[in-house]
Amino acid sequence: MDANDMKRTLGRLAHEILEANQGGHNLAVAGILKRGYPVARRLAFLMTNVEGTTIPCAKLDIRPFRDDHPEVQENESEVPFEVTGKKVILVDEVIYTGRTIRAALDALMHYGRPQEVQLAVLVDRGHRELPIQPNFTGRLLQTQRDDHVTVKVSEYDGIDLVEVTAVAPNRS
Repeated sequence: MDANDMKRTLGRLAHEILEANQGGHNLAVAGILKRGYPVARRLAFLMTNVEGTTIPCAKLDIRPFRDDHPEVQENESEVPFEVTGKKVILVDEVIYTGRTIRAALDALMHYGRPQEVQLAVLVDRGHRELPIQPNFTGRLLQTQRDDHVTVKVSEYDGIDLVEVTAVAPNRS
């Protein structure tokens, strides 16, 4: 996916989310740091433009809620809206095993109890370890477990790009 593909995909996702929720009433978006947050901001902006009313966007730092990394004390989350009672669209750039989303749900619940949580991802590469599936998917990629899927966003990388790098088979 290049920048134009990403732009079109996010536009489609924004419309799908609004249609599934009968508009933007009571919607909020929460993006997972690091690259899920810029994707979330873009989705919130696109939905705001379509609806004519602001769709708020939060930044979720899931590091303190991971079960597979050393404990982190700092938390860079910014949640500028009341979570309780909102329909929250949780956004990440790639879904793989589902562990990041599990941690993100814990992080989100730290701020309140949403009415509903829906998951939107730019890329679904399969290979789940947990029973977590996105409600909205930009692109479904067929990958091998060892492949590397890299999402670059202009906010951090200076370019919008999704690339898959296949790991060469071990020929011993």
